[in-house]
Amino acid sequence: MAEKGYAVLRSRGRYTEFQYNDMVITFLHGKDLQKYLSVKEWDNGYLVVECMGRLKGEYEDYIDLTYILENLYMDPEKCLRGVRGVEIENA
Repeated sequence: MAEKGYAVLRSRGRYTEFQYNDMVITFLHGKDLQKYLSVKEWDNGYLVVECMGRLKGEYEDYIDLTYILENLYMDPEKCLRGVRGVEIENA
């Protein structure tokens, strides 16, 4: 469980889950991803993450949650309000 004000990012099979409080956003990630290793940067909906891949080994990737939320007709500012950072949870 994440600290207060922190969201959780996890990989489950072919999907990534981003969880903050009661909100869980699930989306497909690349086929190579095995797991997330760390969050290098959190910038109000934009994530820079270190990943482990089956073929690539360790690599850097980017997740734009603002884009994902907007495509789900959700208000990114409202949904991400209060998120101070993101923690990795490996399932």
